[in-house]
Amino acid sequence: MSHYIPGLVVRTAGVPAAVEELRLPEVGPGQVRVRIRAAGVCHSDLSMINGTLRPPHPLVLGHEAAGEVVEVGEHVTRAAVGDHVVLNWQPPCRSCWFCEHAQPWLCATSSGVAALENGMTLDGAPVHVCLGLGAFAEQVVAPENAVIGVPEELDFELAALLGCSVLTGSGAVRNTARVQPGESVLVIGLGGVGLSVVAAARAAGAGQVIAVDVTEAKKGLAEAAGATDFVVSSDALSKDVRVRTEGRGADHAIECVGRASTIRAAWRATRRGGQVTVVGMGAADDMVQLGALDIFSSARTLRASVYGQADPDVEVPALAREVLDGKLSLDHLITDRIGLADVPAAFDRMARGEGARSVVRL
Repeated sequence: MSHYIPGLVVRTAGVPAAVEELRLPEVGPGQVRVRIRAAGVCHSDLSMINGTLRPPHPLVLGHEAAGEVVEVGEHVTRAAVGDHVVLNWQPPCRSCWFCEHAQPWLCATSSGVAALENGMTLDGAPVHVCLGLGAFAEQVVAPENAVIGVPEELDFELAALLGCSVLTGSGAVRNTARVQPGESVLVIGLGGVGLSVVAAARAAGAGQVIAVDVTEAKKGLAEAAGATDFVVSSDALSKDVRVRTEGRGADHAIECVGRASTIRAAWRATRRGGQVTVVGMGAADDMVQLGALDIFSSARTLRASVYGQADPDVEVPALAREVLDGKLSLDHLITDRIGLADVPAAFDRMARGEGARSVVRL
């Protein structure tokens, strides 16, 4: 039996996304059908339409989402009808070299997949879904390893954020940078991921969390997330940070924008021997230039954090429990609640640096 559902579709590159009716594929062995209840608007979705990434079209956007399982295929063992789940846009296969060496976030099967073919438009064109999910839709069909069960008492809007922004941000602090109590942390870029980094750094016991964005309007959000300092980005950022860190620079700089200019700014604002962690996903042709002598003499470490270097199957349920136990607050992350048709306007706000997370409610 075919299922027809509305979804947010980009027909071709450069054409605005619009809601249209889609035909879901049948649920096959090892697959589940999930009714989406909430989906966050992530910068990775914007990257699919602004030229940073070049996915195939027609494309259904969306990947940060939570919902309820409404159908399971044969041989499914990790989900049942009625389960509340968070979607995982990089589900590990558990059998490749990376998975077997405790790096599921680099899984050879799921890494680097911008979109997969899954479903059709009403006029018969094959549809591709963002990061294998296409969660800006009323329902999705996905492999069972792409869903992670969470407690029913967890609000769907908060659960959705666990699948990308919160896991990415908290993982960058806990797993990649491994921030220690008393250390100073510089966070550049205060979208949903950046604010999650701020909150995780404070929870880790950071003595200073210096939050940076291009607009003063982000100051209140930064403080709500736990920032001790707020700085509007400028060419004097390195000097501003050193003034706040006894002249040394930050112990850690976590870049959540994905631009060469902000990666270089993070590098310059970090102390000698400090760590720079790049979380933002940038363009392939945006080259980061660092001097060879600078690299040697500064003794800094530069590394990336992909999906928070996390095992989502373990860490998403743990984060869900932290939210329910009151140890992790996400209330400051949601600044707009919208419908599917409002997502393009949310992209405009994101491009202007306004707000934190917009969440689509279905």
